[in-house]
Amino acid sequence: MTSPHPYLLVHGAWHGGWCWSAVAERLRQAGHRVDTPTLPGLGERSNLLGPDITLDTFIRDVECYLTKEDLREVILVGHSFGGLVISGVADRLPKRIRRLVYLDAFLLPPGQSTFDTLPEAVIQRLEHSAAGTGGIPPPRPESLGLTRAADIAAVQNRLTPHPIGSYREPLRLNHPLGNSLPATYVRCIRPPFQAVAQAYAWARETYGTRWSWQDLDCGHDAMISAPDRVAEALLDAEPASR
Repeated sequence: MTSPHPYLLVHGAWHGGWCWSAVAERLRQAGHRVDTPTLPGLGERSNLLGPDITLDTFIRDVECYLTKEDLREVILVGHSFGGLVISGVADRLPKRIRRLVYLDAFLLPPGQSTFDTLPEAVIQRLEHSAAGTGGIPPPRPESLGLTRAADIAAVQNRLTPHPIGSYREPLRLNHPLGNSLPATYVRCIRPPFQAVAQAYAWARETYGTRWSWQDLDCGHDAMISAPDRVAEALLDAEPASR
């Protein structure tokens, strides 16, 4: 068993720190500190929603959380869009991070934005949907890989619009993605989430044996539908020998 160390779990688009509650409980039962901050403009911080919230806003927010809480040797986990956020944090605060874990995460080569990966027609639709509020409306929970009625109802009631500025802004890094930190990518495969499939393929081709790779037999919102499997994967991602 590994010695206790902190986990910081970063949620993806439309979610909030609430989505990690079941996973966090299991990690705490294993003796670890777990923090699950909510990004600006989302969840209980949805009152901050506006077009001025960017990807850099998210990165700086988590960066500030790490330093204010004086967290060190952190296993930094990013789900879905949170993969971009933890990549930015790793670029700036590598000495505070023990390992990166990308949970079915969206990744980009430095200098690209989320909008750079989308067709113009889709960008126009998203821009139109966010007009006036600065937020992209949440999708149906079923599209996030959820099938149980209780999970769908719980998530449906808590998803909030996602700041569109974070889709417009490119990922700006001063070092290669991951900043040479140990990293694990955990892919959810039943069903595969098409929005991250291309990012996974790019990361697998780019980082190969430098990263470790796991597959989970569950859908994209695995922290909701399969918290035991996610907690186990996060614990397994950190070798006891390090």
